[in-house]
Amino acid sequence: MEKITIKANVNAPITKVWNFWGAPEHITKWCQASNDWHAPSAENDLRTGGKFTTRMEAKDGSFGFDFGGIYDEVIEHQLIAYTMEDGRTVKITFEEKEGVTEIIETFDPESENPVEMQRDGWQAILDNFKAYTERN
Repeated sequence: MEKITIKANVNAPITKVWNFWGAPEHITKWCQASNDWHAPSAENDLRTGGKFTTRMEAKDGSFGFDFGGIYDEVIEHQLIAYTMEDGRTVKITFEEKEGVTEIIETFDPESENPVEMQRDGWQAILDNFKAYTERN
């Protein structure tokens, strides 16, 4: 299947964006696709070979899962590439221009849900990241 790409321009410098993207205390504040979900916990070793896990749950307790993987490549303030536990890969680039940081995220789709649903869900999480980072 063809890779999916999403984007956001965050009105914040790269140092802030990088910190909010990688720090578990921030991840738990922005990592959800809708208001009826949340991320009650996150662990993140943001380095090549490091592991990460974010617990994602419906707020009503009806469903939850761990989202995790291993970092294949991390270049501070530029690139994060990782492989998810199911073998799919993700590449995220960060580029700052005049105080605005562009994030481009490209990932392998899974086969259970429609591509549009996956794109919309990942974009919603990225949009939550943008809003949280700009607000704080």
